[in-house]
Amino acid sequence: MRRLVACFVLLCTFSYFATAQSPAPKRELRAAWIATVSNIDWPSKPGLPAEEQQRQFKARLDQLQSLGINTVIVQIRPTADAFYQSDIEPWSRYLTGKAGAPPSPYYDPLAFMIAEAHKRNMDFHAWFNPFRALTDSKKNPNPSSHVTFRHPDWVISYGGKSYLDPGNPAAREYVVSVISDVVARYDIDAVHLDDYFYPYRIAGQEFGDAASFKKYNTGIAGRDDWRRANVTMFVQLLNNTIKAQKPWMKLGISPFGVWRNQSKDPIGSPTRGGQTNYDDLFADVRLWQEKGWIDYLMPQLYWEHGHRLVAFETLQPWWQSHAYDRHVYYGLGLYRMLPPAKGAWLSVHELLWQIRDTRTQAPGSGYALYSASNLDKISLPIADSLRALNQTIAIPPAMPWLDSIAPATPKITATASTAGTLLRWSLENPKAEPLRYLVYRFAEGEKTDLNRTDRILALTSDVQYLDNDKSRPAHCTYVVTALDRTWNESKPGMLHFPAGTQRR
Repeated sequence: MRRLVACFVLLCTFSYFATAQSPAPKRELRAAWIATVSNIDWPSKPGLPAEEQQRQFKARLDQLQSLGINTVIVQIRPTADAFYQSDIEPWSRYLTGKAGAPPSPYYDPLAFMIAEAHKRNMDFHAWFNPFRALTDSKKNPNPSSHVTFRHPDWVISYGGKSYLDPGNPAAREYVVSVISDVVARYDIDAVHLDDYFYPYRIAGQEFGDAASFKKYNTGIAGRDDWRRANVTMFVQLLNNTIKAQKPWMKLGISPFGVWRNQSKDPIGSPTRGGQTNYDDLFADVRLWQEKGWIDYLMPQLYWEHGHRLVAFETLQPWWQSHAYDRHVYYGLGLYRMLPPAKGAWLSVHELLWQIRDTRTQAPGSGYALYSASNLDKISLPIADSLRALNQTIAIPPAMPWLDSIAPATPKITATASTAGTLLRWSLENPKAEPLRYLVYRFAEGEKTDLNRTDRILALTSDVQYLDNDKSRPAHCTYVVTALDRTWNESKPGMLHFPAGTQRR
């Protein structure tokens, strides 16, 4: 038995170092979910002083940045409430301790979180739970302004929770108005929805939308098809609304990991999932992707390789084969490593394997970890493993269907001093678009290959960079490229240092 365990540890160690030493891609979404419902990730408990909330959030971003994460997905509307100043919905009790009460001292958490993420050159995806209204249908701690009081006819209780009825057109339009309000007023990079449209089925219980089906059905025979049509209309309306406001705004959805089993549909995956998006959550996410109504899918693949029903190595290629010229990123179950972990999750090997598969089987995509606070609770060396995997800077994949026009090419100057080489650059930016910059350095005579992630010195929003690396070669080529809000990269601005040392 000891020999078997020793072999397993050796295998995991070998796999870890092999993965860590593989070159990381330049284009890769590296994300983490930060859940706020029930204070899963942030803030650590309700009602903390504003300064402590801010301290915790900045510490979390610093930790994630150190691990190479370039995107945070933050839940700002967990139960028809708000982690931001809103005239539509009340302040969340998970933030302030009392629904409807503002933070004290007052600040706008969403504006703060976006600013802190952007300071670190991270994208901020605003995560909305669209239809969940109460986590406990028997308790309503909200003020009278809450939608459950203003529109009780929209509310359906099921499985101990309460939901806004997706079959009610007014309820759908209300949710879209809440999200579009955030899009209009805040500098978010994407709208992100989770897997809760219709709730997960509960054996022996029926979701109580018979009255809506009778009132709003316009000729669809079966209730299941009608429910799917409701959610599809919601997604179409949401996408059209936010794109009309900001054409570059991304819409991403993180569905349950199985669209449909092949036993029910030849297009489905060769899996045996107990519940599926199509048949149980009434979310035809594959259709939305195919029609271009969303910009990315992030299926929650929280199962290990070799799972007898829903194996990771079966599901990932299925989703990748149904990308339809949009992006598919992969939600990974970091929480599965929490004690008492079992089976494949007893070591870091499984998570590293999944990231490696994402890089090799789905190049140019990426992953998200669920969820951020688990990094503090896992006793295994997960932080060291992620740092080793993500030693080089990565930027999110571009979305040319949203914007394919890259910024202008930077013009670079350099000044040498005892402190190092100070690079400065400028470029034409007639729309005053927020830009970021990648700074590269190549040795004299070396090909300036912008896919060489090991040649990237920095990702910055400044227009200067001090190279104080004492090991810098005496003669080198600096390259600076500009990146717009959808991560289109400009042509390279180049500077040979010292001037005149190279001819090409």
